[in-house]
Amino acid sequence: MLGAGALLGANVLGMSIGSDAQAAPAEGAPAEGGGQEEKKSLDELYADALKEGGQLIVYAGGDTPTQQDGTKAAFLSRFPDMKLTIVVDYSKYHDARIDNQLATGTLVPDVVQLQTLQDFTRWKKAGVLRPYKPAGFSAVHKGLKDHDGAWVAIAVIAFSYVYNVAAVGGAPPASPLDLVAPRWKGAIASSYPHDDDAVLYLYKLYTEAYGWDWVAKLAAQNVQFARGSNSPAVAVTAGQKAVGVGTSGTPITSPTATTRWVVPPGDHPFMSWGQRAAILAGAKHKAAAKLYMNWAISKPVQQNSFNGWSVRTDVTPPSGLKPIWKYRNGHLDGFPRFMADRADVERWKQTFALYFGEVQGAPTPGSLGLHPGAAA
Repeated sequence: MLGAGALLGANVLGMSIGSDAQAAPAEGAPAEGGGQEEKKSLDELYADALKEGGQLIVYAGGDTPTQQDGTKAAFLSRFPDMKLTIVVDYSKYHDARIDNQLATGTLVPDVVQLQTLQDFTRWKKAGVLRPYKPAGFSAVHKGLKDHDGAWVAIAVIAFSYVYNVAAVGGAPPASPLDLVAPRWKGAIASSYPHDDDAVLYLYKLYTEAYGWDWVAKLAAQNVQFARGSNSPAVAVTAGQKAVGVGTSGTPITSPTATTRWVVPPGDHPFMSWGQRAAILAGAKHKAAAKLYMNWAISKPVQQNSFNGWSVRTDVTPPSGLKPIWKYRNGHLDGFPRFMADRADVERWKQTFALYFGEVQGAPTPGSLGLHPGAAA
């Protein structure tokens, strides 16, 4: 789920991106069906997808090859005759990969769902997204969708810190500010903030709240940094470290849970965003792409999100949770603005590299090359 990507759209490079993509509606054009939401049922869309061939390829931002296995299993349980390929990689590699595929006329995915929010803005301007409003689009929070239907968020993700209940001995960090206390020296795992833009934004929020002295003290804590936003939770769950920073999770836990993911109190920050998804104008499997988008934001799927948060305003979170947009310290609106200013992003990345050292290690999804999923 990483964030990066330069302005490398095919239109910017002056290269052809294929006749189908060139026929995409211009920016601001009404979505298919006169801008109306999809009227067909999921079963009707399923029939259309099967008539088309029953195949779908999705490029998804993430940390490990199996991270979207649950999504794939749920989709195929509902639509068993479909063939779904989900390719997981860091979003900062997927966006560059898609740009190159567009520039060379070798587009593989039908749907993209990424953390690199700024890409959807520029792809819309380049005309390489197909405007489409799935059923339920009007119920999606206004900050989590493009008004023309170029993209819509299909999931809420939040990053904070997590701790091992046994390892903290009944006295967990009360807030991120506490992470520089002497007792946590050598006990913290974190994903690199200068490798993942969501973690970068979280660390930016920490720095703005607590100051550069706090960052210097954290750098002296012998933090175990690793690639992949899943890595802190892995270290904490395994009991290797007491606290993990820069990882996703859910505040919904049972009393017997061995780990707890934290929504900090008051104004202490965490970060959240809507994972954007879109249909590419050059998609080979448009009917299947529509089926996937409708399913992804449908009420049953949104009601069963792993963290309890939904992109829809008509889905009530579980007891004890508020809708994500009601957490002022979750900075839901701040992350898209941060991602749009790539020069500022680079300054923060390089500054944190000075404090924490250069990123080390192979990418956790593996090295996938230019056209993963092409043989599907």
